[in-house]
Amino acid sequence: MANRNPAAAGRYKGRPVAERRAERRRRFLEAALELFGAGPGYRDTRVVDICKAAGLSTRQFYEEFDTLEDVLAELHLYVNDVAQQAVLDALPHVQDKPVTERFTRLVRAYIEGAASDPRHARIAYVEIIGVSRRMDRQRLERRAVWIDLIAGTVDEAIRRGEVPPGNYRIAAAAFIGAVNGLMHDWVVGWVDATLDEIADELLRMALGRYTLVSGENPDR
Repeated sequence: MANRNPAAAGRYKGRPVAERRAERRRRFLEAALELFGAGPGYRDTRVVDICKAAGLSTRQFYEEFDTLEDVLAELHLYVNDVAQQAVLDALPHVQDKPVTERFTRLVRAYIEGAASDPRHARIAYVEIIGVSRRMDRQRLERRAVWIDLIAGTVDEAIRRGEVPPGNYRIAAAAFIGAVNGLMHDWVVGWVDATLDEIADELLRMALGRYTLVSGENPDR
């Protein structure tokens, strides 16, 4: 039967259906961020818990997501995007700086973006681990993005003559592995340190590899 009110097509209670669904999805994700990142964690959260926290029904949940793991996957990408954007925002301000200062600013921007909200850090470094092959693959894919970013920064330093030519990709992979390991231990409480102390330690590692080879003193 033809719609008697064409102006109302795609609308519900005066609002576009797409807008209502986007808001609903946001509420589910915000509820999950709190439960996964500050509450019982992903493994001890049920769909009904998210629905209750979001003030929505399970029917509405399954209109947006197939599984609880889908929510975790989306949040994992989101928290990585926040950290990545913090680094990208810092890049224009350090392009003309020496390599030591560039690494210092970028590492600190990353730590700020990744861990200033403890919920983000818990999801990125703890809750995602060992969930499934799918999540392991997604985690490794995002790790590759960070390795590429570091490798690109070093390639630029090589072009400027700040670092001798060479293959530093192994060092980039090792550094990202160290970041993930240290941040995991910090989130779960095995490392007692401030975020500034975490950033300082990571900088010692990065600068020791990427600046001492050029004769630059990172402590200068």
